[in-house]
Amino acid sequence: MEAEVGASTRDPGDRALVTDLYQLTMLKGYWDHGMNEVATFELFVRRLPPGRNFLLAAGLAPALDYLEGLRFEPDELAWLREQPGFLAAFVDWLGELRFTGDVHAMPEGTVFFPEEPVLRVTAPLPEAQLVETRLISLINFSSLIASKAVRFPLAAPETVLVDFGLRRSHGAEAGLLAARAAYLAGFDGTATASAGQRWGIPTYGTMAHSFVQAHESETEAFLRFARAHPDNAVLLIDTYDTEAGAETVVRIASQLRSEGIEVAGVRLDSGDLADHAHRVRRILDEGGCPGVRIFASSSLDEQAVANLVRAPIDGFGVGSALTVSTDAPTLDSVYKLQEYAGRPRRKRSEGKATWPGRKQVFRRYADGVAVGDILALEDEAPGGEPLLRPVMRSGQRLGSGPTLGEIRDRVRRSCASLPGELRALEPAGTVYRVEASGGVRALAAQADRAHATAAGA
Repeated sequence: MEAEVGASTRDPGDRALVTDLYQLTMLKGYWDHGMNEVATFELFVRRLPPGRNFLLAAGLAPALDYLEGLRFEPDELAWLREQPGFLAAFVDWLGELRFTGDVHAMPEGTVFFPEEPVLRVTAPLPEAQLVETRLISLINFSSLIASKAVRFPLAAPETVLVDFGLRRSHGAEAGLLAARAAYLAGFDGTATASAGQRWGIPTYGTMAHSFVQAHESETEAFLRFARAHPDNAVLLIDTYDTEAGAETVVRIASQLRSEGIEVAGVRLDSGDLADHAHRVRRILDEGGCPGVRIFASSSLDEQAVANLVRAPIDGFGVGSALTVSTDAPTLDSVYKLQEYAGRPRRKRSEGKATWPGRKQVFRRYADGVAVGDILALEDEAPGGEPLLRPVMRSGQRLGSGPTLGEIRDRVRRSCASLPGELRALEPAGTVYRVEASGGVRALAAQADRAHATAAGA
């Protein structure tokens, strides 16, 4: 299909019109009345999904990419001029709009909890408002998948874990971002080739059943694949009969060895994986192939992986359960105005009230274990480690940011600092304590008084 004439070649997700229409209708109202003073918004999660004890911050680097490149393309501006309610002068103003604000954020790989801002944006009101939808989308999805993914290495810390989820993802961008989130959370690699190209994530690939079926025999398929990939021959052995497939591997192993090729591994993708793994391991060992690894896939979630850790399985491929977070597919992320024109702002909706002001999260430790967080104003000093850090000033990144390897190290340290019951797959018996400081509570009372006074005027 030919590209639409005049359309941009930018990644569709990075385009300014990838937003909710109400962001633009609000911007028109701000523009009409010259509302351009500095605003502060904070992005946080209201509550933990069922079955989760903590969340893992992810998606910051893609979010900063978006903010740095924010602009309306000519074809987007042309479309807006045709929409009712958008004057030509307003659309021209949009054409000049760029993000010029400051951003504070928790580094990717940081454990966080409900009500804690993982991202804080301070910018002229129209800029800070416009970016809401895309920032929530990027941070919400990546944090959702990272929070799911980290449960797998916690369940099986000594095994290889590979993301197999692209084909089950809700679109190409979701599959790519999921591969990145899974890797930073502790997976060893991905089957998504583009993630390898884009971020340098290690890629893994074996064969499909169709490769075996396309040949006249399993023996022929295995030999041809091994010769095509002599440095990493991993053979799928359950197309017809799993144990018979393992016996075929044993029969061809000596022939391949004479050609300088060692079979690296076999993959199991159906049936009782634990039982097959024990049987296959015995066949391989007795057949002189003790070095051949066993890799398993087939609709695995973290509980299934935890149940298989005692089987002789060296690695797991995880698809749908990871990439769509099947047990908890949504995260209640919000992006709320906390300050405008130097005054605190507070939402008071039933069940959705917010804490006003520019805030910082301080984490306290005892003997290296996190014991609770304090949600404080940024100029308070309640003690503990401040988690939000400056990452962008005047629309420009501060430094190049951490590598994925450095983020993975942060994940390990952050998870290791949690109380043991929070690292378990089961819901913890006690809730991790997050409390608002006296300064935050006082500011909320001040905002409430100001609202009452204005409402009665």
